[in-house]
Amino acid sequence: MATLGFLITLEFAARRYGLPGPLTNQVQEVIFPPKSGFLLYAGLALMMVVLTWRQRFIAVAAAIGIDIAFALVRWALGVEVTDGHPFGNGALWVMLGCGVVAVTRRTGRDRVLLLKGVGLGLLLVAGRKTGDTWLLITAKTRPTVLDQYLATADHALGNPSWVAGRIVRATGPVGPHVLDAVYIQLAVAAVVVALYQLRDVAAERRFPRHHLVRTFLAIGLLGPAVYMIFPVVGPVFAYGPGAFGTGGAHWALADLWPHTPPPVHAPHRMPFDELTPRNCMPSLHTAWATAIFVHSRRGPRILRFAGTFWLLATLSATLGFGYHYGVDLVAGVVFALTVEAALRSFDRGWDRSGIQLVAYGTTVFAALLLAYRYLPVKMAEHPWVFGPLLILAMASVIQGYVRTTRLWDPRTTPARQPEPQPEPA
Repeated sequence: MATLGFLITLEFAARRYGLPGPLTNQVQEVIFPPKSGFLLYAGLALMMVVLTWRQRFIAVAAAIGIDIAFALVRWALGVEVTDGHPFGNGALWVMLGCGVVAVTRRTGRDRVLLLKGVGLGLLLVAGRKTGDTWLLITAKTRPTVLDQYLATADHALGNPSWVAGRIVRATGPVGPHVLDAVYIQLAVAAVVVALYQLRDVAAERRFPRHHLVRTFLAIGLLGPAVYMIFPVVGPVFAYGPGAFGTGGAHWALADLWPHTPPPVHAPHRMPFDELTPRNCMPSLHTAWATAIFVHSRRGPRILRFAGTFWLLATLSATLGFGYHYGVDLVAGVVFALTVEAALRSFDRGWDRSGIQLVAYGTTVFAALLLAYRYLPVKMAEHPWVFGPLLILAMASVIQGYVRTTRLWDPRTTPARQPEPQPEPA
């Protein structure tokens, strides 16, 4: 009910600015081409963790059949899909259909389990719609941005976005295409890890206490609130030609990214357009990739390798495409680990170690924001002091998280082997 109330509130907030809200966007995808068909099928995959293998095959076949029917109808009517994907409606229809089946044909624990599965799949999709609505609201309600502050503070880290931007451009068309695929399909990567964590739900008839989807949604829910406090558009918009060379150029302070780092000067707020999202501080892509990395540690080797690859590729994309400053990434890692620690502490019951870890992470995150806002010139003038301090602050949160969660994890001790006894004479 709390989630539904939040979605309704956000719907009204979006309508106030003449924008469709998350509920409207989701309802439209029942008929119209979805913005991301991959995300809808990822949501379907999450829902199917509560089904038997036979039911999963039926669900997938039904989703594909419905998508084929939609494609044929659009072809017959001459409807050309120019925005979004030509598939995905089938996955949404199947999820909604399973919800109807749960209410009308199931009872007791079976009904609750199926409804939880449907809710999990729809929450993943709703989370994306909520994020899109938040981004539009940030652009409408925050006419000025703080990019000059972050660009100045980023001198303490050696202007990593400018360096990464030149490296990505030097790789030709291959590097950008690979990084763009990783950047866009981050939610799909999260679903892969979540499916491993939820692989036993159908057999055990219950969900584990904590899994990646919860962290993923919590990060997406809390992060935009910081966007509203610290609105930033990113170096490719504030100091470059805009994303992929389009948009934002006439609002940019100067055309400097990625070849010329901006000079150090006293920063000021700067006006920007009403279209570009203020979605940099913190880097939620970094936070999500960090959560994927953390949750993949308990999987098999190939999953751990994939989690590491996705984290490194996401960091490279956020910097190399000019979407974020280096200081955004530092804040994103701290933000992710603090949210993860809070969720785990809530699940196991708040104790001293959990409270200390969450309080410390929150304090470091707040200190980072205050430093970026009020000490950027000092940071730029003394990079050999503030640069290591930023990394040490992030590393201290990482070390605290690892040390504390190791104490939380149950330890399995190998069974003692009986000592050999002498044979009777």
